[in-house]
Amino acid sequence: MSAANRLPAPLGLLIDRNRPLSFDFDGKPYQGLAGDSIASALLANGRWLLSRSFKYHRPRGPLSMAGQDANSLVQLPDEPNVLADMQPLAAGITVAGQNYAGSLDKDRDALLGHFSRFMPVGFYYRSFYKPKGMWKVWEPIIRKKAGLGVLNLDFQPQYHDKAFLFTDLAVIGAGPAGLCAALAAANAGAKVLLIEQQSYLGGSLAWARFDIDGQRATKLRDELLAAVQGHANIHILKDAVCNAWFTDHFLPVIHGNRLYKVRARQCIVASGAFDQPVVFRNNDLPGVMLTSAAQRLIKLYAVKPGQRAVLLTGNDDGYLAALDLFDAGVEVAALIDMRAQPDNGSLVTALQTRGIPCHAGSTVYEAIGEQHLQAVELRRIVGEGEVSAEGMRVDCDLLCMSAGYMPVYQLLCQAGGKLAYDDDSAAFSLGGLPGGLQVAGSVNGRHALDNVLCDGARAAAAAVAALGLEAGAEAGEFVAEAPVNFPWPIFPHPKGKDFVDFDEDLQVRDIVNATRHGYRDVQLVKRFSTVGMGPSQGRHSALPTARLVARATGRNVSETGVTTARPPFVAEKLAHVAGRGFDPYRQTAMHRRHLELGAKMMPAGIWQRPAYYGKPEAREACMQAEARHVREKVGLIDVSTLGGLDVRGPDAAELLNRLYTFAFAKQPVGRSRYALMTNEHGVVIDDGVCARFADEHFYVTATTSGVDRIYQQMLKWNAQWRLNVDITNVTAALAAVNLAGPDSRKVLETLCSDVELSAEAFPYLGVRSGTLTSLSGASIPARLLRVGFVGELGYEIHVPARYGEALWDALMEAGKAFAIRPFGVETQRLLRLEKGHVIISQDTDGMTSPAEIDMTWAIARGKPFFVGKRSVEILEAQPLIRKLVGFSLPQGSRQPLEGHLVLKGDAISGNVTSCEYSQTLGQIIGLAYCAVDQASPGQRIPIRVEGGEVVQATVVKLPFFDPDNQRQEL
Repeated sequence: MSAANRLPAPLGLLIDRNRPLSFDFDGKPYQGLAGDSIASALLANGRWLLSRSFKYHRPRGPLSMAGQDANSLVQLPDEPNVLADMQPLAAGITVAGQNYAGSLDKDRDALLGHFSRFMPVGFYYRSFYKPKGMWKVWEPIIRKKAGLGVLNLDFQPQYHDKAFLFTDLAVIGAGPAGLCAALAAANAGAKVLLIEQQSYLGGSLAWARFDIDGQRATKLRDELLAAVQGHANIHILKDAVCNAWFTDHFLPVIHGNRLYKVRARQCIVASGAFDQPVVFRNNDLPGVMLTSAAQRLIKLYAVKPGQRAVLLTGNDDGYLAALDLFDAGVEVAALIDMRAQPDNGSLVTALQTRGIPCHAGSTVYEAIGEQHLQAVELRRIVGEGEVSAEGMRVDCDLLCMSAGYMPVYQLLCQAGGKLAYDDDSAAFSLGGLPGGLQVAGSVNGRHALDNVLCDGARAAAAAVAALGLEAGAEAGEFVAEAPVNFPWPIFPHPKGKDFVDFDEDLQVRDIVNATRHGYRDVQLVKRFSTVGMGPSQGRHSALPTARLVARATGRNVSETGVTTARPPFVAEKLAHVAGRGFDPYRQTAMHRRHLELGAKMMPAGIWQRPAYYGKPEAREACMQAEARHVREKVGLIDVSTLGGLDVRGPDAAELLNRLYTFAFAKQPVGRSRYALMTNEHGVVIDDGVCARFADEHFYVTATTSGVDRIYQQMLKWNAQWRLNVDITNVTAALAAVNLAGPDSRKVLETLCSDVELSAEAFPYLGVRSGTLTSLSGASIPARLLRVGFVGELGYEIHVPARYGEALWDALMEAGKAFAIRPFGVETQRLLRLEKGHVIISQDTDGMTSPAEIDMTWAIARGKPFFVGKRSVEILEAQPLIRKLVGFSLPQGSRQPLEGHLVLKGDAISGNVTSCEYSQTLGQIIGLAYCAVDQASPGQRIPIRVEGGEVVQATVVKLPFFDPDNQRQEL
């Protein structure tokens, strides 16, 4: 189909008439132009019905032509719920309607509209559950009807990423106020980021009319754009949405497939205002649209929005829009002004000279038509929301309506601002904004163009002064301006279909009935009725809802307020939140040495670590050989990835005493102590070792994957406690190894001469500072910790990261006489499993308490406080439901894998968390959760393994190996 409603140049700011584009909609071919949106291209072809409404499946056409409503949601091959009035037209694109049964033009589900009386607001809360069991009947029916579009499960995600932007001043909105503010600030020397949601600059200057001649907007826009677009201090982002405001002007800005994280020193919000609909019967018919939408079609896309139009207005802007329609060749059948008279009398004269009838003090009471508007019924207004008994019919195929404007307040309220409403003047105002945040233009209640420009200059001057720059010329004086909001543009009809919320098909009686059910607060009305919870998020329903709730509850709008605005401002794809699909990783200082030794690398958090040394097909043999070597001789493992935190200061011991379950206030210098951490819920979240090197210096280790979280926890709690302590994450600053095995002391003695390493001088859990000698003879400063994670005599050696490779080389060379051998993470996990040591986040989960893993010995009962103490006590007072136990299976049994289920009869009582074959013990060993009455040593627990087979494991008292811990205390 060809475009039958395309207007001649120079109209059509966004389109390229030399680039026709073919596309399909609902199986039919159409042609549009480059620069069209899907909606504008369809309207140019005379196609008005784009979608069906959510609840009653009523026909819907574009309402705002600015992405501010759900009337134009369509289906693309790879994406549902696309705003047709915002989505650029592309060659060959296939578009379909959505949410219909049969066809878009003949939707069988439209019959639901005839049963609306049986589906009042909140009916779903009081239906479907009686008689008992009926929900099972209704559920599949409701699920089939729920949702709008269709997901393409074969869709391949596109590349998305994130970037940071830093600027002196962020200006949100590039309308006249935003352009003026950006230009003034940039001229004063500020670096300005100008963010505009649309694909063009100028805002209403690009499509609205501000004078009878219709010349001022174009001229002013050209002047501002010429100054702004070439300015060296202004960075412009078009097609970009500032989706939220967070503390200190942190702004997430979506621009294409990129999410910018913007940090601004100052911020000006010039976001404009939303055109507001009038509420009357059938105000949702295709052909009924906001006045601004018709002007956008004419000026931006050169689309003639109708042949014969009626305008319904509550301000003078409707008269100017009538002139735009007249100039575009649309027959204006009538202008209906809900007020007694316009503020500017010359506008009436301008319309009368063009033969346009004006009806003051009147409204549209009903729009008439089935699939498209055919006529309107005009009636006199005789009271607030009341009309005369008789009216007149005016035939038309286009109705442009505007009850006034509501500020785009969402970002400002997210910043803590308060939206106020003056019931007498029907005007909004914003207050309570944080420092550094300015408001300008119509969002600030300025609607006259001169005042908008003046307000932009004023906001810029305030921001420039806060930046410490010298402002330019002073802003001009504000002039008096006429009200723009009609105070009560709601005209209920006894037959209903007077829609307050187009997204949710909510009528006047739905909102009123919600208050009759006892929901007097507008927030509760929202949750009961779902008003404002659709895609447009109350952009057009918030104000009429507040008015209806106020009247029904005997209050005014300033008392009821409007619903809370929360981020995001527009729908946000998960891809924007996720960013790039990549896995960053870090390498330790010894990484090259591991590769040279043939290590099989594995991820451990963000680090790459050796799993074992050897070929992948020989994994089991390599692990067992490494483990046996550690038990019999000496092994070396890189543990640089362990979290390291330096805690220094007079209150260092007190901080650790509050954070960890054990006692650290009286911990001797030169000793380490096991450290278990719980959160406020009494759940185990990390463990490690606290080594005290001086009265005011602790070195704390944490798990590889948990150190960043623990560091944040320390900072968070100390921000509240204000203890005199410094906390530093030194994980990346240090390299570390664990030298373990019966011969480990002998190896270390060849390199360390300034620390006495005998068992008496350096006992188990002792810590020392000393030096080791590298192969070149240089001294390596080191922290030495006697540890026993693998159950053998062992030393953790922590050195500055730049010495990591030198430390590894020195130990491997010194260990040759003792047949030293490197071992990997999987071998270490086998060795610790033989000792029954848990690994946090592998053998624990988000519900694990100390008692469940037999860690109550690590709790200092005499302390008055530690994080989670109260919760731990509450949990201990309750019967345990599960326990972590050791289990064994004979060699040759089917080996359980991590995650395999532990059974108790037909029920699941737990799961396997760790399991390996131990050559040292000659059997399969593991850890698993099971029911408390299954946890006694000697009991058998059934474990379902691969293929559904159930093996009977024996519960074993931990540890499996060296139960008296003699080997690690040599």
